[in-house]
Amino acid sequence: MDTAPLGGGFESPPQDAAKAFRQIMEAMARPGNIRELRGAAPPPPMSPAAAAVLLTLCDTDTPLHLAGDMDCADVRTWISFHTGAPLTGPFDCMFALGTWSALGSLEAYPKGTSEYPDRSATLIVEMPGLEARGAILSGPGIEEAATLSLPETKAFRANRMQFPLGCDFIFTCGNRLAALPRSTEIA
Repeated sequence: MDTAPLGGGFESPPQDAAKAFRQIMEAMARPGNIRELRGAAPPPPMSPAAAAVLLTLCDTDTPLHLAGDMDCADVRTWISFHTGAPLTGPFDCMFALGTWSALGSLEAYPKGTSEYPDRSATLIVEMPGLEARGAILSGPGIEEAATLSLPETKAFRANRMQFPLGCDFIFTCGNRLAALPRSTEIA
C-alpha cells in the first residue's frame, strides 16, 4: 500500500487547527485581506492553504465536492484519512474544492434557504496567483475599499444579488488565502 497520500496533515492538530481557524475567520471578516496558512502538506494538485482549510473545517459530517483535477485518488485518500469528509456532488455539498473553471456554474451549489441561509456551500477556489489588486471590494469588514485578483466579477456580482442567500468563497494559492463572503460588493 502506498502511504504517501496519508502524510501531510497537521503536525500538532489542535494547535495548528486553532491557528488556521483564526486565519480563515480573519480572512472572512476582512474580505480581500490575504492571509497565510501553514502546517499542511497535501498531495498535488491541492495547495497547502486549501489543505489547511479542509483540515480545519471538514469532518465526517461535512460533505465535500472535488472538482476537476482535485478529484483524483491521492486527494481522495488524503481527505478520507485526515478528515473523513464524505465526498459528494455539487448539489449537496457544504464545501467544494477546485479551480474556478473546474467548479463550473454557481447554480449547481446550495445557496441556503430563507429559513436557513447558513446551509449554503463554501467554494474553495484554487488560484494560479493571489494578489491584492484587481476587483474593487466593499461592504462589511472593509473600511473603504479593498482589491483582490478574482477570476472574474460577473458571477460574484450575481451571487451578491441573492444575499442573504448565496455561496461564500475562499481563494487559495500556495500558502496564501483570501475570502469573499456573499455580503461583499464587487465594483
